[in-house]
Amino acid sequence: MSNTYDVAVIGAGSVGVPTALALKRKGFSTLVIDKFSSPGQGSNKAAIGGVRATHSDPAKIRLGLRSLEIFSTWKETYGHDIEWTTGGYAFPAYEEKDKDVFQKLLEIQRPYNLNIDWLSKRELLDVVPDLNRRDLLGGTFSPEDGHCSTLLASRAFYDQAKQEGVQFRFSERVEEIKKENGRVSAVKTDKGTYRCSTVINAGGAWADSFSLPSEYRLPLLPESHEAGITEPVGHFLGPMVVDMRRNSRSSNIYFFQIEAGQIVFCLTPDPPVSGLDRRETSDFLPLVAGRMIALIPSLASIRVRRTWRGIYPMTPDGSPVIGWIEDFPGYFLAGGMCGQGFMLGPGIGELITRMAAEEELSREDREILKILSPYRDFKKPEVLE
Repeated sequence: MSNTYDVAVIGAGSVGVPTALALKRKGFSTLVIDKFSSPGQGSNKAAIGGVRATHSDPAKIRLGLRSLEIFSTWKETYGHDIEWTTGGYAFPAYEEKDKDVFQKLLEIQRPYNLNIDWLSKRELLDVVPDLNRRDLLGGTFSPEDGHCSTLLASRAFYDQAKQEGVQFRFSERVEEIKKENGRVSAVKTDKGTYRCSTVINAGGAWADSFSLPSEYRLPLLPESHEAGITEPVGHFLGPMVVDMRRNSRSSNIYFFQIEAGQIVFCLTPDPPVSGLDRRETSDFLPLVAGRMIALIPSLASIRVRRTWRGIYPMTPDGSPVIGWIEDFPGYFLAGGMCGQGFMLGPGIGELITRMAAEEELSREDREILKILSPYRDFKKPEVLE
């Protein structure tokens, strides 16, 4: 088997595998290297599966819209059932300041053809009847967002990529990106060296774990986030529900009901829990349960089956880093996904492929790359990160 490729992708996760598939379709011989033993074993398997274009950042809106199109048509296109459900996202507002934020965001979101609107209290209760009515002011609802199984989707992208000729090397740890004549020449792992002229770093929370002949350093801030799943119950919840209210220990919660009836839920701790620790804690469940029951009281009688912990590779402004590294030609960063690699990965993969193929980029592509540039100032946080 050849050790020479056009492109080496680091990371067989939510971004790396869709990118490799898109590259292979464009005619690039493509290798994916991952330190884990199989695809999706980093942050991908810990994701809960929400896919939305409902963002406050034009770059993520556009990438999300394309990813939604790919996820929602995957089964009819390729035959793999990834349990896609178009249930929408609901952002209820119980405080005037949140209402103002959501309504102002509509002015940003609608020009990008995002199907979203403000619903009155009565209208939102038609969508999510079990919401706590007390102090509810209404909320936004985006009916074309949805969710799917991250495990089934990860396997589906991997199977399709393998079928189309992408090569994978698992249980190999990247040690160094090599440089010759001023540009990328090879990837060295603990088991071999693979020659290539382009490297795509989609290594997630571990994207900065190897030697790189470049002055650029990805501003990566890994954070631990916990999630859980309940026993199955009869269907009563359509959309992903996101409560953006902050309290003394968390900044938001979000949850939805999967096809089999379980409720999957997650919480964003505040202050953040920094680091790569993936061991679940005893603090998470009481904290998230209290918030969920306050939002939807009927959840109180449902039993939790298990919890787990994953890593969000954060950046200072809560948005990904996508672009070529100027002092190292051939090296491309697709990192710092901030917990949104699963929902943005397919769209990002196609964008990377257009750049690798040196296609003429559209105005929309250029805007995305400017917003998510590795060289931006990272000072303006994304509102719905």
